[in-house]
Amino acid sequence: MTALPTMTDCPCGSGRALDACCGPYLDGAVQAPTAEALMRSRYSAFSVGKIDYLKETLLPETQDDFNRDEVAEWAASSQWKGLEVRSVEGGGEGDDEGKVEFIARFKMAGKDYTHHEVGRFGKRDGRWYYVDGEIGARPQAPRTVTKIGRNDPCTCGSGKKYKKCCGAAAA
Repeated sequence: MTALPTMTDCPCGSGRALDACCGPYLDGAVQAPTAEALMRSRYSAFSVGKIDYLKETLLPETQDDFNRDEVAEWAASSQWKGLEVRSVEGGGEGDDEGKVEFIARFKMAGKDYTHHEVGRFGKRDGRWYYVDGEIGARPQAPRTVTKIGRNDPCTCGSGKKYKKCCGAAAA
């Protein structure tokens, strides 16, 4: 197993040193305890070139589809610019599944890119794995309902007050 490069800050953006954050996961010393920790460590793996870790943290039945050479080329030819975790649903130490919405920023061939994904994670035999993800996912905005006052203009466009038009039919 190759040693990790010496770095002050972990690439995942936690603000902690690599050896106190994702480093132990990448080296195989310990398993990521949560879905978010696994996702952050996978981003860090791209950044520091730990390609085997990326394969090992895929569900075992999906590892055959992993193209190590392509992933290694992408990781090496990219400058990893940062990670933003947008939301986490489940994926705690007591859970068996979780979702993490994140944006990974990188530069390749002089052009800036963003990878926006809602990643799905599952735990088997106490170990978290990356299952799959929805790329380009957009979080749904919360539904809002505008309350119409009795004396407001009717939404149907009649020009009448709501209470004398559609509001009268609802009463």
